[in-house]
Amino acid sequence: METFPQRNEGDLDFNHLRVFDVLMTEHSITKAAYVLNVTPSALSKTLAQLRVYFGDPLFIRVSMRMEPTPKALELAEPVKLLLNHFRQLRSSHAAFNPATSDRMFTINVVDAGVVNMLPPLLNYLGEHAPRVRVQAIHCDAQHLDLWLESGLIDIAIGSFPSLVTGIRRFPLWTESFACVTRSDHPRVGATPTLETFIAEKHAVVSAAGTGHEHLSVERLLEAHVPPENIACRVPTFSSAALIARRTDAIATIPRALALGLVRGCGLQLVEPPLDFPRIEISQYWHDRVHRDPGNQWIRDVMKQLFARSTSGELCLCVNETVLSGGWPSP
Repeated sequence: METFPQRNEGDLDFNHLRVFDVLMTEHSITKAAYVLNVTPSALSKTLAQLRVYFGDPLFIRVSMRMEPTPKALELAEPVKLLLNHFRQLRSSHAAFNPATSDRMFTINVVDAGVVNMLPPLLNYLGEHAPRVRVQAIHCDAQHLDLWLESGLIDIAIGSFPSLVTGIRRFPLWTESFACVTRSDHPRVGATPTLETFIAEKHAVVSAAGTGHEHLSVERLLEAHVPPENIACRVPTFSSAALIARRTDAIATIPRALALGLVRGCGLQLVEPPLDFPRIEISQYWHDRVHRDPGNQWIRDVMKQLFARSTSGELCLCVNETVLSGGWPSP
C-alpha cells in the first residue's frame, strides 16, 4: 500500500503551484508536461514534492485519467488565486525591454498561420528583439480559454467565436479559401465546374473540436461532396496540400497559404465553385494580461505586421457580451 511522508514545512514555489494548476486542468501527467514544456519525469518529481508537502496523494489514477482527491479539489481555487496574484504582481512591476528581453512568447495558431506569420515575425524579432523567442502551439477548444487565462498561452491567432468571458479580441484580417491540386491534374483546371469539383476526391481538413471557424468551411464541403469522395481527413492545412501534390485529391485551404504553396511547391491554384465563407482572423488575449508590458508589446508587433483592418476597432468580450470601442484607458 502506498504511503506518503509527513507534511514537509519547506516552501513551495511558483512552479510547484503551476504544475498543480495544470494537472487540475489536464488530468494527465503526459499532457501537463507537454503544456509546461517539461519532461513527464520532471513533472512527476514535482508532483511527488507536492504530495509530500500536503501529505496527500492529490491525484489518483482512475482508468486513463489522474483524478483529484478531495484535498486537491479543496486547494484548486486558492492555488489559482495565488497564481493570478503572483502574475499580476510580476507584470505590474516588471519592465519589458524587447532589445534585451529573453522572454518566450507562446502563441496558439494553426499551421497555416505558422507558415505565413512566423517568417515575417522572426525577421522582425531578429532586428528588434534578438533574444525573444516564440513557441507556436495548437490546442483544442476545450482548453484554449483556460490556457489564455492561466498564461500558458500569451495570445491566440485565428477565428474562435466561442471565446467570450474575459477574452479580448483585435481583428487582423479577413481570410478567404481556395483549393489546390497537383499542377498536372488530369481533370481539374483552374476554374472547375461544380460537377467536376464534387466528382473528385478531397483531402478535408477537420476542425472538429478545435473551436475554429474553419468548421463552417468543412461543413459546406460535406454538404456538397459525396461521403465516398472524401478520401481522407487530416488535422492540418499543410498536410492536406502535400497530399494534393502527390495524389489527385483536392485540398481546400486558406487562400494566403494556397498562394504561397503554389509559388513554392508546384501546386495549381483552383478557384472553388462553392461560395465558401470568409473568416475574420483575430488575435485573442485574456483580460488578466491586458496591461502586461510584454503581452502589450507582442500584440502591437502582431498588429504592426499583420493587421489589415482600417477601422482599428477593438472588441472586448465579457460575460458573453461583445463591446466595441477604442483602446481602453489604462
